[in-house]
Amino acid sequence: MKKELYILGLCFLVIAGCSQQKEVGAKLPESKEAKQLMQGIWIDDESEELVFRVKGDSVFYPDTISMPAYFRIYDDSLYISSSRYEIVKQSPNLFWFKNLNGDMLKLRKSTEASDEQFFGKQKTRILQATEATRKDTVVFLDGKKYHCYIDINPTKYKIEHPSYNSSGVEVNNIYYDNIIHLSVYEGARKLYSRDVRKQAFDMVPKDFLEQAVLGDMVFHHADQQGFHFLATLCIPDGASCYQIETIISHAGAMTMQLLEY
Repeated sequence: MKKELYILGLCFLVIAGCSQQKEVGAKLPESKEAKQLMQGIWIDDESEELVFRVKGDSVFYPDTISMPAYFRIYDDSLYISSSRYEIVKQSPNLFWFKNLNGDMLKLRKSTEASDEQFFGKQKTRILQATEATRKDTVVFLDGKKYHCYIDINPTKYKIEHPSYNSSGVEVNNIYYDNIIHLSVYEGARKLYSRDVRKQAFDMVPKDFLEQAVLGDMVFHHADQQGFHFLATLCIPDGASCYQIETIISHAGAMTMQLLEY
């Protein structure tokens, strides 16, 4: 029986490895000449797709959800954000390197002025995991009537989540987290009413919790122990989730536990 719900151990290995690379890359001196050669817009020589634009010490991507990233070049390595890429060939108009899958990316510098429009001044779009939602459940238990309310409220609290684009290059997407307001009433008498934030689920591993979004909560059942709800914490755009049972007792106390499967 595992306490995780289809959790992927590989995710933690990637995150841990990236964190170590970030520390190393940040301490290395830069190759100013190689960095200067990188300035400009780069295109995949095979697919003809725009890969990124380098300006100053930042890498920009041709979409509105990937954050610009800091980069540096040292020796035979390109460091973008938290990842290291092996450089195979570099010239004023060519740049070959291996992505995180070990595949060779052969880039050439764009000569088309029109390509600049794809790297304009548009603001990076922050993704919202869910929309505001209210769930109202009526429960009858031992001849008494109860109301359970769940309000899922989007916030402006940002969560940075690393992922990989079609070129196998690490990019950072930003998501907004949610706060869930949970209330339980016996008639007009309030048993429990409070905001629940993801930080309350401290039984979830810290590294996972930092990248996860509190995505949902549903009523499950009621018994003599109390009112049982299932909360879901997931890393956006991935299959990695934890499900936590949240119980509100008849005395108005909250307890939590990871579900076992």
